[in-house]
Amino acid sequence: MSTGPGADSAPVHKPTLKTRGRGETFSSLRIRNYRLFFTGAIVSNTGTWMARITQDWLVLSLTGSAAAVGITTALQFLPMLLFGLYGGVIADRYPKRRLLLVSQAALGLCGLTLAVLTLSGSIQVWHVYLVAFLLGMVTVVDNPARQSFVSEMVGPGQLRNAVSLNSANFQSARLVGPAVAGLMIASIGSGWAFLINGLSFLAPIVGLLLMRTGELHKVERAPRGKGQLREGLRYVAGRPDLIWPIVLVGFIGTFGFNFPIWLTAFSEEVFHVGAGTYGFLNTLMAAGSLAGALLAARRGSTRLRMLVVAAGVFGALEIAAALSPAFWLFALLLVPIGAIGLTVNISANSAVQMATDPAMRGRVMSLYMMVFAGGTPIGAPLLGWVTDTYGARVGFATGGLVSLTAAAVIGLVLARVGRLKLALGWHHGHPQVRFVPRERLATAA
Repeated sequence: MSTGPGADSAPVHKPTLKTRGRGETFSSLRIRNYRLFFTGAIVSNTGTWMARITQDWLVLSLTGSAAAVGITTALQFLPMLLFGLYGGVIADRYPKRRLLLVSQAALGLCGLTLAVLTLSGSIQVWHVYLVAFLLGMVTVVDNPARQSFVSEMVGPGQLRNAVSLNSANFQSARLVGPAVAGLMIASIGSGWAFLINGLSFLAPIVGLLLMRTGELHKVERAPRGKGQLREGLRYVAGRPDLIWPIVLVGFIGTFGFNFPIWLTAFSEEVFHVGAGTYGFLNTLMAAGSLAGALLAARRGSTRLRMLVVAAGVFGALEIAAALSPAFWLFALLLVPIGAIGLTVNISANSAVQMATDPAMRGRVMSLYMMVFAGGTPIGAPLLGWVTDTYGARVGFATGGLVSLTAAAVIGLVLARVGRLKLALGWHHGHPQVRFVPRERLATAA
């Protein structure tokens, strides 16, 4: 029998999580190791976004099919679905800094491979499929190692702020990367964007090498042994404050985050614009995401109620965008979609990390990423087919409808698990609708 933290030893938690206090937006950047990590990530994230936009546009150019874009996305996330939990075991077992040095170098080599194939004129769609799958295999280890390494750099007191700044970093790169990629595709071709992406991974590698290992927060690594996957699953299964946020982001990630499919389809089929405008649409969404991430960095609390509400609003906005009759309205709605989508992601990510025992964090975060990103091999081809068959508007609206429904159902489940009941009343002369414990209602009666 395992003596590690499992379901048998885990305390009973209510399905809410709250941390008090409001910190400065950039407080975790005072920590030198995290500052090096953050700086390297800015460079590599910009290259990654350039490659993502270029990859999607290249596949669409080679095949003329939104479903092919969905297949590419699915292949990149399929390894996470198949092997994601094993990546978490590896992240808990070995030093995360060393793992990241290897994984970041491998991601750079994948980018350089695409660059060579494209610049030589020999690129075919199956090459893109293969490299996408290899990227996914590397990400199986890179994702949980990178997610859980944040706590080792900053400690529990700055964890939420650092998670939010990581998302702000990623979205800042998304502001620049798509715009630069669109210009490069239109002017000098796709291969140079892939080349810049491959070289960009030198920055995080240098940052990791320059870190002071003595300043890292020590985390007890999981010993080699049997049953570690089952232990991680039992741990999550016994914790409503972990399992339901993971289930919700699974639905959102599988059906609501298929923007490569929808934005390429809307650009080509609905509004008939080129690669430059496609990059502009991605930039608008990134601007909203960046705003959402920076606002999240200032918040001092993480509530499951906020997560559920944000997921519902996210789905409703996607449906509204799908039905937009004019390009300007569609483009405008991408900004709040980006902001609310990031709120969902950050709220779930920080809630799960802060509620998890450090020795289990790699496995829990691998499950989180497996559910969030690993559902893409199911959702991307399915919604790609819906988009090809019924049109871009129906495909986008379908993703929004699933996200909205998931938020409503899981909100009701959390209310039931937490023994909450809907209460109607007045507050300072205004009507108020909220969930309160059943015991409080009984006392008031």
